[in-house]
This record gives sequence, structure tokens and C-alpha cells, in this order.
Amino acid sequence: MDQELTDHRPWGHYTILADEPNHKVKRIVVSPGKRFSLQRHQRRAEHWFVVSGEGRVTLDEELITLKPGEAVDIPTGTMHRMENPGEEELSFIEVQTGDYFGEDDIERFEDDFGRTG
Repeated sequence: MDQELTDHRPWGHYTILADEPNHKVKRIVVSPGKRFSLQRHQRRAEHWFVVSGEGRVTLDEELITLKPGEAVDIPTGTMHRMENPGEEELSFIEVQTGDYFGEDDIERFEDDFGRTG
């Protein structure tokens, strides 16, 4: 990939670091007090590795706190969300594996910003 692609969202932003046929890698930054929608994917699994800040992960019914150097795996079809409960930005690396990585493979269940899909 010749250039970085950054996409700004209501909760922060992400930059695509790699976009290959069998995987996609993003650096994701979540602003203090913000969180993703509660969501799941049918065609990809994800691995989240925290670089800085502290994250609170919802993984189905489980809540997991991650600090720098810690990671979590999100299997395909699992409801999940990342939240930044802290006062500094949360930065983590997301590695997606599967057969499709489009943003339209997001099924949202709850969203702080009124998004659906």
C-alpha cells in the first residue's frame, strides 16, 4: 500500500496499515470516554493488541481490561466492543483475518452515535 488511509469516526480514528487478500491491519485510536458500537462480524476474526492507554473489551457477556502489551482474540460471530474508560487516548493494533474485510460486515447491536447496520 503506497499511502496510509485514515478514517475519522465519532469515537476516534483508525489508519489502515496493511490491506491484503488474507488479512487487514489497522492502528485504532479511541478518544477518552468513547467506545465502539457493540458489534459482530460474520466473515472475519480480529486480534486486538493494546499499545497505549487502557481498554475495556466486551466479548459476548465478558468484560476484559487490557493494558499496554496485552491482547484479546475475537472469534468470528462474537459480539464485541472496545471502550476507553481512561483520560488519555487508547491506541491498539487490530489484525483481521478471514475472507472479507469490508466495513459493511459490521452488525451493530448498540451504538452511542445512532448508527445502525
